[in-house]
Amino acid sequence: MNKIEKMQNWLSNSGMDIAYINEPTHVNYFTGYESDPIERVLGLFIFPDQDPFLFTPQLEVESAKKAGWNYDVFGYLDHEDPFKIIAQHILDRTSISPKKWAIEKASLPVSRMESVLQQFPDAQFLENASIYMEKAKLIKTPEEIKLMQAAGKEADFAFSVGFNAIKEGKTEQEVVAEIEFELMKKGVMHTSFDTIVQSGANAANPHGGPEKDPLKKNNLVLFDLGTIHSGYASDASRTVAFGKPSQKALDIYNVCLEAQLTAQSAIKPGITASQLDKIARDIITKAGYGEYFIHRLGHGIGMTDHEFPSIMEGNDLEIQPGMCFSIEPGIYIPGVAGVRIEDCVHVTEDGSEPFTHTPKELKFID
Repeated sequence: MNKIEKMQNWLSNSGMDIAYINEPTHVNYFTGYESDPIERVLGLFIFPDQDPFLFTPQLEVESAKKAGWNYDVFGYLDHEDPFKIIAQHILDRTSISPKKWAIEKASLPVSRMESVLQQFPDAQFLENASIYMEKAKLIKTPEEIKLMQAAGKEADFAFSVGFNAIKEGKTEQEVVAEIEFELMKKGVMHTSFDTIVQSGANAANPHGGPEKDPLKKNNLVLFDLGTIHSGYASDASRTVAFGKPSQKALDIYNVCLEAQLTAQSAIKPGITASQLDKIARDIITKAGYGEYFIHRLGHGIGMTDHEFPSIMEGNDLEIQPGMCFSIEPGIYIPGVAGVRIEDCVHVTEDGSEPFTHTPKELKFID
């Protein structure tokens, strides 16, 4: 049973008349067509007992057809009302106006819900297709895992470029520029998120970014990066020593490394997400740094760098073969240093395998 048929079964079992899939990554998941429509309307419409259709801006129709989608592709011009055209195509397929809709509540803009209601005033948005998508993408196929392994190799290459780019006086932003330039030279045109390079106290801000600050010796340097390979993401973090950091910084690193290695080695089918988080968190807390580990242990990964599930306290989801997620403990002490060490893994029948293989023992760069 293919992806469309599974969605059709879900719609039928849920008593829904139609599903409206608007998230571009999810449209790609079903159709094989990758697009960033920006402000224009892109949508996939799936029915329980009729063929689906893909709706794109007119300028993308031919590209969508060439992507391997085996059903209808319809388009619209910029001056046209896309939802009026969508409504006509829906009515061409159904004997009655659809009332029971499944929509992606996590991503469908209110303005587009209102546009649906203008065409179908009796529409009821009864099922959350976002939750369906989380579960549908949870277990990766062998083919998906191969693509993520390729993305992992690209991330390992990016680390090697970044480590070699470290020089006193060079800025964090310049190191990022070298990484992304070398990736593009290899044909890797998209990173999975904005590449992060942070040194010294800058790394204590886990959602910060590279600054114009020049690198200074005797600091830790944190790298967080990933690529997109044929629609699938990599994501990994490493922290290295530039010169001879303080003993405090080294202690932080060693604690974080122990937490990361221990949690990653504990992954196996049957353990829960919350148990994995606790393994890493207990190590960091016992060492006296619990208040500085301020995020979940990990997140899912696949067609995007952040997916379901969350590896965190309170999530009793049992880990199963084929799940893919990160293990990334971090310790962030304001004004001192920040350390994060991360691999994403896929779960096997008896453990897990990482997508990235850059060594995690502390690397010293002169």
